[in-house]
Amino acid sequence: MSDAGNAFAFQTGTWRVRHRKLSGRLVGATDWVEFDGTCSAWELLGGAGNVDDHFLNDPAGPYHAATFRRTDPDTGLWWIWWIDPRYPSLEPPVSGRFVDGVGTFHADDQLGGRPIKVRFIWSEIDSNSARWEQAFSGDGGETWETNWIMAFERTA
Repeated sequence: MSDAGNAFAFQTGTWRVRHRKLSGRLVGATDWVEFDGTCSAWELLGGAGNVDDHFLNDPAGPYHAATFRRTDPDTGLWWIWWIDPRYPSLEPPVSGRFVDGVGTFHADDQLGGRPIKVRFIWSEIDSNSARWEQAFSGDGGETWETNWIMAFERTA
């Protein structure tokens, strides 16, 4: 998988998604909440962009969300925005690239009013499955807490 456009071509199609997320973030939680969802994804801009549309059957209340991704053709960096109707504003994008088949993306954000670092990792990608995980760091990136994992399984 390269840094260039079409890096998210693997995601095009429809997916069953198994979600696993911590019950709390950066609070020492160890219990995980698991639920199912779906995702449909497609490329835009000749592969220089990608959109996915999610349904998350979260036990706390089901909802829809989406991701918009765009690559910078000059740097090869991808910018990723998560759009979630539970929050009124667009969250800061994560930015990064794929190296040797693993995509790593970072951003600075806030959680409960305090600064944090965010990391997304795309891995274990093949024609029928992929893994996405999110981690937060409250200490400037010294340590990371993985708080959400999505296991994607392609549907027919």
